[in-house]
Amino acid sequence: MPSAVSSSRGSVAVLRFGRFAAMGTVAALILIAGVWGSWGTAQYVMLTKGRERGTVEVTRCGEDTCSGPFTPLSSGARRRASVVIPKTVAVQQGRTYTVVVKPDSDDVVRSGPAGILYAWIPLGGALLLASVVVAGGLRLVRAAWLLAGVGIALLTAAFVVL
Repeated sequence: MPSAVSSSRGSVAVLRFGRFAAMGTVAALILIAGVWGSWGTAQYVMLTKGRERGTVEVTRCGEDTCSGPFTPLSSGARRRASVVIPKTVAVQQGRTYTVVVKPDSDDVVRSGPAGILYAWIPLGGALLLASVVVAGGLRLVRAAWLLAGVGIALLTAAFVVL
């Protein structure tokens, strides 16, 4: 017959494993969501082969978007009278930006180092959030510091470049 001590050790081990599995799943879901949120823009910026690349001179800005004429830089790209770029703190009227055109549209996203870092900002936030889950739920403090450090570095680099 099992003693009370051995059965309590077993239940503690099961609870510890359950906590580890649940928090590990939450941390993994947060990181997957960060990659998913970033990839929507990052795919155009990072995989530019065969895409139209050029510059846009921002001439008008509305509440959420800015627009201006597109000047092609890559072969196969065509000049456009107006393309639309999302209005962010880094897009200002009167400035010119290197961009990539989204397929089958007149929408563009920033390219180059600034565009890449801007595209991965959601992942930076997810890394910071996951670090809290890893530290508190999984009790893996060193891994949490690593996740937080990478997230802070990514967000800081994006802030500096933009």
